[in-house]
Amino acid sequence: MISTAMLRHLRLAPRKVRVVADLVRGQPVGEALSLLRFTPKAAARPLAKLLRSAVANAEQGGKDVDVDRLVVQTITVDQGPTQRRFMPRAMGRATRINKKTSHVKVVLSNQAQSRR
Repeated sequence: MISTAMLRHLRLAPRKVRVVADLVRGQPVGEALSLLRFTPKAAARPLAKLLRSAVANAEQGGKDVDVDRLVVQTITVDQGPTQRRFMPRAMGRATRINKKTSHVKVVLSNQAQSRR
């Protein structure tokens, strides 16, 4: 494991973020970033920012790391806390609105290690 980065309390539902995360899992970092740049999903921008953060963590880690050889080893999307809001309805009632959040974790590794 070379580098990790976490994004917590992302205000998108985990189901929607997992669709974009599945696109970049196992890809080289450069290819994953270019794929995210042209993906028309709302989760693409935060995931690209998270991926750039993981690359910066790898560079600052102290070890001599070749950034061009980094691969997205794992990317996991878990559900975060749900914000509960209420919307007024007819006849004095109210319905609950669930605003879901996501926790995303990215692990980058060397290309040679991920081929095992």
